[in-house]
Order: sequence, then structure tokens, then C-alpha cells
Amino acid sequence: MQTVLYFDCFSGISGDMTIGALLDLGVDRDAFLEGLNSLAVDGYRLQIEKKSPRGIAATDFDVIIEPGLTTPAHHHRHLDDILQIIDRSAIDSSAKNLSRDIFTTIAEAEAAIHNQRLDQVHFHEVGAIDSIVDIVGTAICISLLKPDHILASPLHVGSGTVTCAHGVLPVPAPATLKILEKIPVYSTGVKGELVTPTGAAIIKHLATAYMPLPVMTIDRTGYGCGKRDTGQLNALRVIAGKTDALSGLKREKLVLLETNIDDMNPETYSYLLPLILIKGALDVFLTDVIMKKGRPGTLISILCRPADESVFETLLYQETTTLGIRRQLVERSALDRKMIEVETPFGRIRVKAALRDGKPFRISPEYEICSKIAAEKGISLREVYHIVRKSADSLLQE
Repeated sequence: MQTVLYFDCFSGISGDMTIGALLDLGVDRDAFLEGLNSLAVDGYRLQIEKKSPRGIAATDFDVIIEPGLTTPAHHHRHLDDILQIIDRSAIDSSAKNLSRDIFTTIAEAEAAIHNQRLDQVHFHEVGAIDSIVDIVGTAICISLLKPDHILASPLHVGSGTVTCAHGVLPVPAPATLKILEKIPVYSTGVKGELVTPTGAAIIKHLATAYMPLPVMTIDRTGYGCGKRDTGQLNALRVIAGKTDALSGLKREKLVLLETNIDDMNPETYSYLLPLILIKGALDVFLTDVIMKKGRPGTLISILCRPADESVFETLLYQETTTLGIRRQLVERSALDRKMIEVETPFGRIRVKAALRDGKPFRISPEYEICSKIAAEKGISLREVYHIVRKSADSLLQE
């Protein structure tokens, strides 16, 4: 059974609603506050309390700005300013990476909407203290929960207009709508902004699919309060549970690190690639490329989990001649895998099975095992592979 978080966005989503729902779900509050307190941000206090909007118990998370500390600097930060605050905090690497990705997505949307370069974007509402706390706080909660899957319903976006630093704008606001590209949304005519730019960016980086509630065993439910009366229950509901329904195809967010090398002894690669795999990379591969000055070079690509990113950045800087590393967030779908035994003419052999719906879908003989059999029996490796695969066919048919 795998753990799943399902974000039921029947009344939209915002940063404070997300944290309220996750705290209501049972996130360790002391660990959450410890992470937030490591941010080099002051001038605010938190108010976390239980409320009952429309008679439903929910957690209200509110960032209250201290009087006299709402200086212009708090409302006109650039992306680099915010990323430095995140990098200097004591939160773990997975929470840092998620926070960075969410803020970068918002900055990219603002840049596109206002026809600016990324470094020209001024974070107004989004760059204020409360949004830094909302985004980093969400990342801390997810890091503490560590779900196998995060799914969401289509997003209820609201209607009408919203007043912001750029004046009166339609709902969804242009930046929000940019972030929501390729995400299913709807409106029932409820007046007001139900999905904020922060909420849109958060769910864009959390959810791997948008669907009705999947088949799952529910463990607990959390509600996070919205701040306005919309005429209906204004809350975000997050459902935590377990499921086997998603075991056939797993989707996960990974990091792809890449760098180009044209001035390194090729013998280094024979040492480097096995070391990268030993350190826990999911994949590593080399590609021949032509560099900008016409010299042949090598592209090193490492696929890893976000929490391990810093390990491989450090390794590349220590073991190669690179002066810079590119990073991008990617999404991978993968079949579950496990080692099983099959009966063969050589005895019981362990093979790798790809699973779908909990059953073997594809079977692959292991090279190390088959090569050892080939050497012991004095037959070709190709023949050993053929015999093992044929023996496994009956298991697949069953």
C-alpha cells in the first residue's frame, strides 16, 4: 500500500489554506515551526487556531505583519532575494528545492504577463512576508509527511474581479491563469478569487495528476480555512490515505542535473559513473556534444531525487572540471519493480519484475546472475538469457 494526499480544491486553493489543511491533517507543529523559525525573515507573527466555518471544524493559519514593519523592502523583493532567504535557512534540501521551484514558477508567470526579464520582476503580494511563509511552510509540511503520491481535484477558480497592485483584474488574475496552463479548472460563478497565484504554483508543483477522488482507504482529513465568506464552505480539504490503485504506474518529481565537459581526462568517466550510482542516482548517462568553440565534448546527465540534488552537485564540482551545472525539475512515470524467483533449468533464479496492478508485467533477467551461469555452464550469455526469459513466460501468462 502506498500513501497518498488528495487535495480537494472545491473552493480553490491558497497558501494559507494549504498550510491550515496540512496542520489540521496532523503535521508535527513543533517541527513545522522550527523550520519556519530558521528563515531570516522577521516582522511577523503566526496565528493558528481552530474555527468552524459553516459548522465544519478547520484550522485557520494566518501570518500577521507587525505594525511599523511593512516597509517597501518587504513588498518589492526580487526572485534572487527570496531564493537567498530559502538557501540560508535550515530546512532540508527537498523543502528548499520545492520552495525555490514554486517561487520561480510565480516569477516566470509574472515576467511573461508583464513582458519583463526574470530579474526585473518585483514580487508585490507574492514577495511579501506572508507568501514567503506560506510557500516555505507548505514545503516543510510536505517534507514532514513524505507521501508517495499527491493528487488533486480540478480547481474551482471563482469569477468576477480582484484588486491588486496592478489595479482591478479579472478572476483568475493573469499571472494565476498563466500558472494554471494545462491544469483542469472550472467555475460555478462564485464571486471572488478562489485560486491565488501562490495557491496555483503550490498545487502545480505538488500534484502529479488531477482527477476525482481515487480508490483509497482514508486515514484522516484536514481542512484549511479560507479568509472570505463566499456564501459556501470556503476551505481546502486534504485527504490522507493509502491505496493500491496507483501501484501500477508511479509518477514522481525528479531533478535532472547536466553539465558539459571538454577539458577532462576521459579516464575519469570510468571512475565517476559507478561512483554516481553508488551515491544513489537513479540514472546517469553520457552524450557526445559539440561545444560552442567547435570542440567535441561530453554532456553528463544525472537523474536524482530532489533531496539528493546537493550530493551530486558537490560530487560534480569535486570530481570534474565543470564550472557550472544546469538543473531542471522533471516528472517521471515508472512501473513498480521488485525481485522475484522463477524456476529454470538452472534452478531457481532471481529476476527483476516490473509490476502493474500488483502483478508481473515484464520480467528482465539480471546480467550478473546470467553471466555467472554462462561462465559455469560454458554456454553463451545469449542462450542463458533466452532460457531464463522462456521460463518466466509462464509466470507472466498466469
